[in-house]
Amino acid sequence: MARKNKKLIPAENRKYLRLDTVFPVQFRLEEPEGEVFLSGWLQGFTNNISRGGICLIINNLDAELLELFKKKEIKLSLQIDIPVSSKPIPARASIIWVKDVFGDKHQYLVGINYDDIPAEQNNKLMRYAWLKKLFVPAVLALVVILAVSLGANSYSNFKLIQGNKLLIEKLAIVLNDSSLAKQKIEEVAAQRKSFESKLKTLQEHIKFVQSQKEKIQAGDLIQIQQLNNLIASLSKERLVLGSKLAAIKRNENIAARELTQLDQKKIVLEKANFDKMYQWLKIHQNSSTGLVASFEGDKEIANWSFTYDLSLLVQAYVRFSDFDRARKILDFFARNAKRENGWFLNAYYVDDGAPAEFIMHSGPNLWVGLAIMQYMHSSKDQSYLGLAENIAETIINLQDQDAGGGIRGGPTVEWYSTEHNLDAYAFFNMLAKVTGKTIYSGAAAKALNWIVNNTYGRPDLPVKRGKGDSTIATDTYAWSIAAVGPEKLLTLGMDPDKILEFVEENCGVQVNFMRVNAQSVKIKGFDFAPQRHIARGGVVSSEWTAQMVVAYKIMEEFYLKKGDKIKAAGYGRKAQMYLSELGNMIISSSSASGQGQGCLPYATLDQVDTGHGWATPKGSHTGSVSGTAYTLFAYYGFNPLELKE
Repeated sequence: MARKNKKLIPAENRKYLRLDTVFPVQFRLEEPEGEVFLSGWLQGFTNNISRGGICLIINNLDAELLELFKKKEIKLSLQIDIPVSSKPIPARASIIWVKDVFGDKHQYLVGINYDDIPAEQNNKLMRYAWLKKLFVPAVLALVVILAVSLGANSYSNFKLIQGNKLLIEKLAIVLNDSSLAKQKIEEVAAQRKSFESKLKTLQEHIKFVQSQKEKIQAGDLIQIQQLNNLIASLSKERLVLGSKLAAIKRNENIAARELTQLDQKKIVLEKANFDKMYQWLKIHQNSSTGLVASFEGDKEIANWSFTYDLSLLVQAYVRFSDFDRARKILDFFARNAKRENGWFLNAYYVDDGAPAEFIMHSGPNLWVGLAIMQYMHSSKDQSYLGLAENIAETIINLQDQDAGGGIRGGPTVEWYSTEHNLDAYAFFNMLAKVTGKTIYSGAAAKALNWIVNNTYGRPDLPVKRGKGDSTIATDTYAWSIAAVGPEKLLTLGMDPDKILEFVEENCGVQVNFMRVNAQSVKIKGFDFAPQRHIARGGVVSSEWTAQMVVAYKIMEEFYLKKGDKIKAAGYGRKAQMYLSELGNMIISSSSASGQGQGCLPYATLDQVDTGHGWATPKGSHTGSVSGTAYTLFAYYGFNPLELKE
């Protein structure tokens, strides 16, 4: 029998032959006397095994434990699991040697010899090892690979999720510190101005007393002495005040330097977090349909992909030159999406592309057209121009049904939306620019004429929500700047500054937002509608706040071209301030596939009335494609309603 074994396995200069096989082994550290040194159980795997001991492979052994292992002054209490045994095999062992695996600092081989193991259990262990060695080497190799891979992937995913969450928390901390630093600077600046005013008043008083002294006759020594004493007292007070003012100025300079350092950190962390947000938009794309769930966290619509959100995704992918992902969505609309008389539906199921609701509105269809135009503009690929013109034909047919050139909310509704006509104006202008066809420039002119006649012009209400609808909607104000542009608005008799001032006064809010760690932070942004009109109180919309940031950046560029640096800087500060507020709203993805990547919730409150006929999604931390994508647009200054060179 021994001769047969020698043919199977070459002889080695060891007491026992080593058999390559893998078992999970739990172990804990004990003193040589048997007292427990470390009560928690750790895990390793057998690299090879003999009757006298085993070689353990241990992943992610921290530095302190590694030192203990290398000193060989501790014992190991083992629990060896094998499939043929209902209970783990107990053993006690000594450490013989430790070495790293191919230079990997996080993985080590540890050779151990048994001090004590039940003979019967050791025989069972060796029999099983021989069976594995002789009959299923291929299966064993697969198990090893899968076990190690699973452990590595699990650990990698865990570290990735923790890293992503930490990145979000770091940004939140820096934003909070920056806010406190700005508040401190404002307080110190107020103190400085107060002391400067007091010092100026004191100096004027001293000057006045000196002038009074000069008017007194030289013989009136008593009065002169009194004035000299007063001047001395005032001068002393001036010195004290001047010293305090100097200290305040030093504090102001220190605070300013601290703010500069925080702003530099913020720039780095914002960029890192916004890059992660784009990763979140990428990883959720269905490989089969190309679609992406609009709301991660709302179980009722977890598999819904809204057409408008898909259009934003195309443009986000285009912004990062990720044209393959953009084409997957556009291919869905070109080849697979259900249409009714040329109209795309408002929503489709992510997993198979089937209709999620049979509602057709003009806006989502126009936004598919806008996405195609942005894709064509950046990729120079005109494959989808025919689809864009097909959408345009459908919308123009609807426009021709209105004597005033307006576009209804859809083929089966009678209401008119300012937003949809702004979308149409931008879309038709893009098509006219690309194709040179007058039918599109004419359709754009009709849409703008309808907007001017029906929704613009009242001093107390610059932009109505729609025809005969005086409801205030934040997006119509932001998109007026983005679609029509400040220069064109001025030629129409509209004041873009007043448009933005109006929405700031009526829809600007500051609310409490509860982060995942139960920390409440104040968020300043824009509501869907004036909060005074809705019983729920204020709520910040991430998407509509981001739309306002895009509008501010457009105004900043407009005034820079006009040479008005002061106004440009004012709009730039507003854009940056609201971007920071959106940074404070970033949440960590709650799904397994999301890996803790950052994303934006749709709003600061879930399941509340927006004031426009729909509610915010369910789930206190539901990731929103539209909120996340538009915040990326805001960060990069990308205007989806304009083809910009």
